[in-house]
Amino acid sequence: MREHAVLHRGPYGKSREMQQMDGAARPWVVEFADFVAARGDALYRYGYVLTGNAQDAADLTQEALMRLGNAWPRIKKKDDPEGYIRTTMARLHISIWRRLRRERLVAAVPEGTHTDARPDETGLWDELRDLPPKQRAVLVLRYYEDLPDQEIADLLGISRGTVRSQASRALDKLRIRMNPVKTEALQ
Repeated sequence: MREHAVLHRGPYGKSREMQQMDGAARPWVVEFADFVAARGDALYRYGYVLTGNAQDAADLTQEALMRLGNAWPRIKKKDDPEGYIRTTMARLHISIWRRLRRERLVAAVPEGTHTDARPDETGLWDELRDLPPKQRAVLVLRYYEDLPDQEIADLLGISRGTVRSQASRALDKLRIRMNPVKTEALQ
């Protein structure tokens, strides 16, 4: 009976198993299906934070896993295959919003929307979804993924200063939007 490694992310982005094996040959092998079963939900949540809605998150996660499925023998040999897939997801998300950032006019407005109930009672996800895509990506990469500014800049193809200014502007927008909610609650 073969045991499969279940990957858990550590505080520095690498899984605990991979942190323990740094510098040594890794004798374990994680099959792609096992990796997806173990980390699929976490990748979906990461996609949700990037995109701001469930359908786009599912599409982004599926697209990234489809693209990397054939390359899995090469990817699983890397120090952090999950980090590789997350980077791919962030780049896919960026390329999608670059293509779709222009407004598209439609003949008829849909009657209503359906959103699944989320455990988010603070409304933060709704506020993040309302931010421009680049600002949302910077905040997600900085605070959810805990990446330094230089890595965010390299990932998004922008300068470190732009990362800082986008983060500052996004946080200012969130403060302005959240402040009226807090003052109304106090009254």
